[in-house]
Amino acid sequence: MVEKDRIIDGRSIAPGDAILGLASSGPHSNGYSLIRRIVQRAGPAPFDLLEPTRIYVKPILQLIESLPVKGLAHITGGGLVGNVPRVLPAGTKAVIDRGAWPRPPVFQWLQQSGNVVEDEMWRVFNCGIGMVVVVAAAHAKAAAEQLRKAGETVYEIGAVEPTADEPTALIV
Repeated sequence: MVEKDRIIDGRSIAPGDAILGLASSGPHSNGYSLIRRIVQRAGPAPFDLLEPTRIYVKPILQLIESLPVKGLAHITGGGLVGNVPRVLPAGTKAVIDRGAWPRPPVFQWLQQSGNVVEDEMWRVFNCGIGMVVVVAAAHAKAAAEQLRKAGETVYEIGAVEPTADEPTALIV
C-alpha cells in the first residue's frame, strides 16, 4: 500500500529527465524459450544462464525516501523497448544510448550463437539493464551515487525527449 500522493505512475516525467539503468544479473526470467532453442542448437553456454534474478526493492525504496523518483520500469519480457514506454506519459519518449553500458557476455553469446537480430535482442532480453529509474536531470548524479552506495551498478543510459507520437523507447 502507498499513500495516493506518493504513487509513482510516471505522470511527472518530462522531457529532459534522466534515465538511469541498474545492471541485471543476466537474462533474469526472460527469453527462456529462445534461450532453450539457442542452447539446443549451439550447445551449453560457456557461463551460467540461470543466475538468480536481481531484486531491486531495498535500494529503490531507499532512493524513493530520499529523492523524487518519477518513474520505474522493471525490465521483464518485452525488454527495454517494451517496458520503459509503460511508465511514460503522452508526449514523451525514452531515448536510450546502447553504448552507455557494457552488454554482458551472456547476451553477446546468445546473440551470436542464436543468430538473433539486434531488434529482437532489445524486445526479448534486458541486455544488461534489469531496472530503469527516471529522475529529474538535476537529481541523476545523486540518485546514481545513492544506488551505487547500496551496491547497485548504475549507468545513465538516456533521457526523456518530447514526441508527437505514442510513448516509446528508442535504442540509439
